[in-house]
Amino acid sequence: MTNETNAAQAVFTPSHSDAELVNQPIGYWSTAAGQAVVHHIRTMLAEEGLTQPQWWVLNQVPAEGPRERTAVVGVLRGYLEFGEGGIEHNIDALLRRKLLTEETVDGVRTLARTEAGHEVQQRVAARQRQTRQEIHEGIDDAEYVRALKVLQRMIHNVNGSAWHH
Repeated sequence: MTNETNAAQAVFTPSHSDAELVNQPIGYWSTAAGQAVVHHIRTMLAEEGLTQPQWWVLNQVPAEGPRERTAVVGVLRGYLEFGEGGIEHNIDALLRRKLLTEETVDGVRTLARTEAGHEVQQRVAARQRQTRQEIHEGIDDAEYVRALKVLQRMIHNVNGSAWHH
């Protein structure tokens, strides 16, 4: 996960020539890329004692004040394969670990980060920035944006839907 690990890796060389790549299946390569990147991110989070959904929850509960639990679940329910039940479970895990607190007033449940939760969020945010740099090594912003636009267009072309805030 460190730059030392990346330095030990071989120099990147595409798998095929441009003439051959044009006929490669996007389903295979987009899935392979997604799996590799998500594995890398989840490994870093596991080293910090968090699941990916717990990380999302910590980022949806602002440091400056509480947020309604239903709002957190509403934003995150569409993320990957976790769904509403998985998000609820991960909120409860953060409550048990005392990284969040929950208060109910007039039937409205709100979540707030504890001091420990804020410290974890800040520490992992720094690691997440490092992880993003590892993933984006050798890829400039314009190239990255172009890749996302191509993938979004392919989703559109097949009447698919994808969502991310």
